[in-house]
Amino acid sequence: MIRSIAIFGATGDLAGRYLMPALTALLQAGLLPTPVRVLGIAREEWDWARFCRHTAEWLQSCGVADTKARDQLLSSLDYRAADVTDRRQVAAALAPLDEPVVAYLALPSALFAPVIEALGAASLPKGSRIVVEKPFGEDLTSAKALNRLVHEFFPEDAVFRIDHFLGMQTVQGIPGLRFGNRLFETAWSRDHVERIDVIWDEMIALEGRASYYDRSGALRDMIQNHLLQVLCLLAMEPPSSPSADDWRSRKVEVLRAVTSLSADEVDRRTVRARYAAGRIENRETPAYVDEPGVESQRGTETFAQVALRIENRRWAGVPFVLRTGKALAMERQEVVVHFKAASQSLLGAGAGNRLRLQLGSDRVAMDLNLIHADGRFELQPVEVDVKMAPQPIPAYGLLLRDVLKGDLSLAVRDDEVEESWRVVEPVLEAWAEGKSPLKEYAAGSEGPAMGEEPIADS
Repeated sequence: MIRSIAIFGATGDLAGRYLMPALTALLQAGLLPTPVRVLGIAREEWDWARFCRHTAEWLQSCGVADTKARDQLLSSLDYRAADVTDRRQVAAALAPLDEPVVAYLALPSALFAPVIEALGAASLPKGSRIVVEKPFGEDLTSAKALNRLVHEFFPEDAVFRIDHFLGMQTVQGIPGLRFGNRLFETAWSRDHVERIDVIWDEMIALEGRASYYDRSGALRDMIQNHLLQVLCLLAMEPPSSPSADDWRSRKVEVLRAVTSLSADEVDRRTVRARYAAGRIENRETPAYVDEPGVESQRGTETFAQVALRIENRRWAGVPFVLRTGKALAMERQEVVVHFKAASQSLLGAGAGNRLRLQLGSDRVAMDLNLIHADGRFELQPVEVDVKMAPQPIPAYGLLLRDVLKGDLSLAVRDDEVEESWRVVEPVLEAWAEGKSPLKEYAAGSEGPAMGEEPIADS
């Protein structure tokens, strides 16, 4: 297990809000090597004491209560001020590390290429690894170019493209649910499933992220990576072994089976919209175009829905509807598997069963049909709801643990990220040409009316 981590962009929100609490949780659980060294690298002209105070403030604001683990992390910190795109400064910052290191790029995606080049020039110790956050590229061409660049300096088994959704407890539970339960194993196909929805609706609006979000939009920000990763786990065939490559190859097979949408299909099977002014709970929210830093002529969407088809024996004809939006009336983050209604019932027509995996609250629920409570021989729907035990290690903690161990199971492979871009690129191109016109919805509403293949009511 590698003992040294160099965090590029160590003074930013990602490092403070997620990485430092995750490292503290791993220390608390005894899952980090001791001693561990965490080297922060950023532009700020800080000394070690200032960086420690900054990190301590983040840990406090994130509710990290274990003082022993917190103090252990703070004592492991080091800091170097550097321009992360300057090869000489990066090499000087990393010079004290004489053993394999994990280089974590907690940076805006525009900086990935120059930092990767700087790391290559720094001649890292043999066995070092690199971690790259999303978005990995902004389209298929740029993703391929970034893959070529990173492979100049790192072999694929040393490259960890991070998607924190893969560390979420409910998402991790999907393969176990599918392959570990005969009930679902036998019913998980086009013969029994009518439709699958993957939904990530948020009440928060832009929250000061215009510099990134206005150049990205909902499709790139959520669907191209997070929601397509969930789709892969829902649709993949059973791997032949527990090896990371077998798991990732099965996901790639799914993506390759997703049919590209024609321009006409984009018009019928996608929805894009952005929020207008409105009220979210007790808060007045300005229109997206009036948010600071937004360039309205970009036509950036804050809501995106795409209905995809997987053309293989298991899923042909079953729509997979991926939906995400901001500034909506309620938080709704879940997978909904709609099973077909029973083919025949002496008790009348019952509703189709629904399995709900609630990603935000770690709950699993199933809609079943039972005899009516008053004794009549009629069906009534009943929901069985199970709350999972709290996740002991946060998602980023699990991902960091795997990076240090060299376990690639939860990392996204090079061909996988390229296939993800292949799936969404026809939609991006058609939207740029005016297909599926940009709609508006009031902030705090349920969102725009759906297209040809709507999502079921909650």
